[in-house]
Amino acid sequence: MADDDDDTSSLQTNPLDTGKLQHGCNHYRRRCKIRAACCNQIFTCRHCHNEYTNALENPKERHEIIRHEIKQVICAICNTEQQVAQICTNCGVKMGEYFCGICNFYDDDISKEQFHCNDCGICRVGGGTNYFHCEKCGSCFDVRLRDNHTCIGNSLKNHCPICYEFLFDSIKSATIMACGHAIHLDCYNELINQDQYRCPICSKSVSNMSSTWQRLDQEIEATVMPEEYRYEISILCNDCHNTSKAFFHIFGHKCGHCKSYNTRRIGTADALERRT
Repeated sequence: MADDDDDTSSLQTNPLDTGKLQHGCNHYRRRCKIRAACCNQIFTCRHCHNEYTNALENPKERHEIIRHEIKQVICAICNTEQQVAQICTNCGVKMGEYFCGICNFYDDDISKEQFHCNDCGICRVGGGTNYFHCEKCGSCFDVRLRDNHTCIGNSLKNHCPICYEFLFDSIKSATIMACGHAIHLDCYNELINQDQYRCPICSKSVSNMSSTWQRLDQEIEATVMPEEYRYEISILCNDCHNTSKAFFHIFGHKCGHCKSYNTRRIGTADALERRT
């Protein structure tokens, strides 16, 4: 028991851990602030900087920080300004339990399992063993997507199609839809909760819809349209991009090639010809 008490006491009095998890902002727990090289102002983190500068009244003054250009930090414990480093040169405190000298990034909350991806050139969260870097997409993805996603060059170097936040360096998790386009995971889940199954960018189905298509088959078979609505229309499939003809129905129109109901009507010539 004495040894355990000694270990706990040693941990509590370790100068490196002074103030740990007690300083920071809404984005990160850290024991330092950064001086932005772009405007020479002091902020707790790059997100705090970007939120402030992007809200400036004058559009010409709006800008975002380049994390790799940060040269100076200010210790939150002793207020000493110094060059970027993990340990304060004055009071000896560890300014971030996780520290990356490439990204100039500090975070005391290591439960996020931060890691630096050399190929991405930035730090990410979630544990390095849980992610892989896709060379074609140009970003890290969950290992479950290895050999299981459609590659689109630099897919994450775009804005989320729902919230329009830039995906590549977002602090929120992103995922790849079946079509290959990227989206925030939270935005994707909200899309599904709203019964929206089409990609907001290309309109392809975002997941396997076979069970939904089977249910539509049954509903259409059980619902006979009135005689005056029994005519063919031309349709374009959003999934396979082929055109075909289908009998008009209020529940949907099935692609004659891939059997998807993710289709759209093209033209009105069919109906006009039927009426003349």
